[in-house]
Amino acid sequence: MHRIEAELLIPGRGGPIHDGVVVLDGARIGYAGPAGLAPATPGTPVTRVTTVMPGMWECHGHLIGTRTFDLGQLPLEPEALRAARCARDLRAALDAGITSVRDVGGLGVYLARAVAEGTVDGPVIYGAGAILSTTGGHGDLHSFPLDWMRDYSGRGSLTRLADGPDECARAVREQLRRNAKVIKVCASGGVLSEVDDPIHQQFTVSELRVIVEVAGLADRVVAAHCHGKPGIMAALRAGVRTIEHGTYLDDECCDAMRETDAILVPTRTIIEDMLASRDAVPSYAMAKLDAMADRHAQAVTRAYEHGVTIATGTDIALTGPDRANAWGQNGSEPGYLVKLGMSPLEAIEAATASGPLTLGPQAPRSGQLAEGYDADVITLDADPLADIGALADPARLTAVWTRGRQVKGAVIS
Repeated sequence: MHRIEAELLIPGRGGPIHDGVVVLDGARIGYAGPAGLAPATPGTPVTRVTTVMPGMWECHGHLIGTRTFDLGQLPLEPEALRAARCARDLRAALDAGITSVRDVGGLGVYLARAVAEGTVDGPVIYGAGAILSTTGGHGDLHSFPLDWMRDYSGRGSLTRLADGPDECARAVREQLRRNAKVIKVCASGGVLSEVDDPIHQQFTVSELRVIVEVAGLADRVVAAHCHGKPGIMAALRAGVRTIEHGTYLDDECCDAMRETDAILVPTRTIIEDMLASRDAVPSYAMAKLDAMADRHAQAVTRAYEHGVTIATGTDIALTGPDRANAWGQNGSEPGYLVKLGMSPLEAIEAATASGPLTLGPQAPRSGQLAEGYDADVITLDADPLADIGALADPARLTAVWTRGRQVKGAVIS
């Protein structure tokens, strides 16, 4: 058992509590609320802090162990090397206050086992396995011969080419065999893929419906990479749970998201990081990004104003503190959401309580400081409601607990 006494308690959902207490009882929260109503816990270690809040969710990350934005380099490095780099990334995520990760394409389905068994320290991982893509789509590596790419996609854990409803069903089942907790599809073109157009729809509605149906048989939901409106609307008609990026969302898209209870994961961080690191980005990707960066910002604001549920994700994939868009910088997304219209409290809810919603039936009781919820907790030496940027600085996060186990910071008693 552990007791945290804070000047400010931010529960994840609901208003802040001044002079609050959180009691960690093993892997669960035993109490969270005003100090005056807290149970007595004689002899229990006590941590006194400025702010306590739920651990943050990274709802759109890639545990792929790469050090470059050029995704064509991925097959040229051994998977074991990239997995070893991910061990550093998992530690960096914890230090940044990330206690849960939705890995939407990468090695997370395997790394989750290493974290669960205690071999590696890291956030709880909900992996998608390989990204499902049409031939020539966003998940294809366009610089490689097609026959080689088809063979690679059939063996690898990064991407899976699938064309036609039958092959789409098989591709989903392959990810479920890896114990994927969510299925990721590319419903539109993208930025870091070489020849496709971000506006163009890729999977057909019939293909997407099969993907959603087969995933649903196993209580999994589908996360759809979408920039253009045609792909967004097709994905929503098929029943996906989340729209990733959402660059060309308009009023009709927002209304459809509200009607279907879909969630937007905007990933503003990747856009800002690439704009700030132009020399590190392939020229074909930079041309696409320049054409859509402002439109994306407008879409996020529009979704917020329409009442679309938003959860935070960064699209972070790179490894190493010397890289832009690297693991450990995950706490930047709430600050970008505030710049685009959210209040700090709303942005924190997007980073905490809204995270589990992106998993549908697989969602844990996480993201809130409430009795019975997972004891995923972080503390800060600052008030993020006054300075949301504190969440982007791992040095301001003084302690981190995941499932009740302290993985950062010293116990003060």
